[in-house]
Amino acid sequence: MRKLLLYLIIVTTGIVFVSRLFYLQIYNTSFASLSEDNAIKVIYDYPQRGAIYDRNGKLLVTNQPSYDVMVIPRELKPFDTLEFCSILKITKEKLIKRLDKARRYSPRVPSIVIPQLTKDEYAYLQEKMRKFEGFYIQKRSLRDYQTTLAANVLGYIGEVNERLIAKNPYYISGDLIGIDGVEKQYEKELRGIKGVKRIQKDRFNRDLGPYKNRRFDTLPVNGKDLTITLDSKLQAYGQKLMQNKRGGIIALEPSTGEILALVTAPTYKPELLVGRKRSPNFTKLYYDTIAKPLFDRGLQGEYPPGSPFKTINALIGLQEGVIDTQESISCNMGYYYGSRGRKLGCHAHYGPLSMIPGIANSCNAYFATVYRRIIEKYDTPQEGMDTWSKHVKSFGLGKFLGNDLPVGKRGKVPTAKYYNKVYQYPTYKWYASATLSNAIGQGEVLSTPIQLANMTAAIANRGFYYTPHIIKAIDAKPIENENYTIAKVTTIDKEHFDPVIQGMYEVYTKGTASFLQVEGIEICGKTGTAENFTKINGVKTQLTDHSVFVAFAPKDNPKIALAVFVENGYWGARYAGRIASLMIEKYLRDNISRTDLEEWILTHSLEEEYAKPYSGQPFKINQ
Repeated sequence: MRKLLLYLIIVTTGIVFVSRLFYLQIYNTSFASLSEDNAIKVIYDYPQRGAIYDRNGKLLVTNQPSYDVMVIPRELKPFDTLEFCSILKITKEKLIKRLDKARRYSPRVPSIVIPQLTKDEYAYLQEKMRKFEGFYIQKRSLRDYQTTLAANVLGYIGEVNERLIAKNPYYISGDLIGIDGVEKQYEKELRGIKGVKRIQKDRFNRDLGPYKNRRFDTLPVNGKDLTITLDSKLQAYGQKLMQNKRGGIIALEPSTGEILALVTAPTYKPELLVGRKRSPNFTKLYYDTIAKPLFDRGLQGEYPPGSPFKTINALIGLQEGVIDTQESISCNMGYYYGSRGRKLGCHAHYGPLSMIPGIANSCNAYFATVYRRIIEKYDTPQEGMDTWSKHVKSFGLGKFLGNDLPVGKRGKVPTAKYYNKVYQYPTYKWYASATLSNAIGQGEVLSTPIQLANMTAAIANRGFYYTPHIIKAIDAKPIENENYTIAKVTTIDKEHFDPVIQGMYEVYTKGTASFLQVEGIEICGKTGTAENFTKINGVKTQLTDHSVFVAFAPKDNPKIALAVFVENGYWGARYAGRIASLMIEKYLRDNISRTDLEEWILTHSLEEEYAKPYSGQPFKINQ
């Protein structure tokens, strides 16, 4: 029995050793193990990154050749560091630092020493590479921008960091990745798949040829081409109109949610963040804390929406049955409320006004009355506030819209919970009058320009919207993402939209934007003046108001909906309204008949306004 047990142990041990040997030699061919094998040299073949086109097929982004100086630390032999540094125009200290970093990353895996050589630098170094054993030149591609537009949309690429390498094994030191915009959002589609070549080496570290007859080599797979929803001509025109101004323009196609233009101002040229000049240029842009060119105001700027928000209160009032389209409300240069005779002021206009002329003339007293009725319809202000808040959020306000761009803010739509905290309820009670500024888009309500554009598209569609998005097709195949193809329905019944739309139409025909009409185009819009506060030495101080405008056209079967926000632009029709009319005519007709509006916008600058102390810094109440 003991002999049998001994034989059994010997046989079992033999089987284990043979099995392990068989596994290591035949089956264990994973990328990681092959890459770390001392006898195998791995060379990556980088694919072409996918191109980017606009909605009309205009090429926006393609590729240009680039060359990286790579090192495999364990293969380094003594070399003339001074000559090497002289060729690459790098200091000896910087070279030593980069070689140390490469050794720490992996002595056997290639790392970048000098990225993105020019063609001339590559040609000169290639002749001398035989003198620098352990180094080699890796060819890859950099972005080549065929446009000076939409840097905030397109984004840029840069080198991966150690944290991302640890998180995603696809990337190795020196790889490039999308860092912002479309480049980041659609990195997986754009990057393609790296090809891999494996070279067998002998014990003297000499190349013996392809490993296992190229059995484990792979060819690169190029990235997919993207078609984005931008209309580059409209984008260019928007950026032209926003010169010497700060703010954003968002234009959408209401029937699809496709983003036609996404302008932020000030901005920068995308070519600034390409190649070896990317790092110093990025530093300059990043530390420009005055103009903030890297800050996408269209997606990230949170502002009081101002009077365009009155259209939402009108719709909620109709839905809740607290007002109809016929009732007229008086306005004595404002709305008076409270035991102390407080007043919410209003500009001069005829009256009393019903809903349609109330929208056309932007009457504060009318909408203060409607708002109070909404809140006070219910037994408690808390219940009324939450009902109101639910309606507002159904238009995409106060939350992330779910669009396919990597930055954005949710804005703010206050709730009963928020006011309970502010007023320390139940110790102190609050009523509708305490929140009356919400009636006119001030107070605690904050929105981003893209949210205002989406709200306007929902009104244009008579009660629904599609999530705004920038992707149109991948490799010429239209998107099928349900988030962008299934409509989101508001809480307002369809029949309530027509009077509000008529009011917006009369804003142009006889209201606050009557001088902005474009002959032959039925435009529906709403002016807005958003109060602008900051704190100076701890004191709340009012600065020059922001100019806001929302619009869509044509009135029936709308093709474009937009929001324009110009910081410190005085009042809605002054800057934002002019820009909105011009953008609509440009998109629908591709030419401009209102050259008077165009000339005014192009010859008026707000730079002097922005030069004032503290200008352009919106104050967020109770934030």
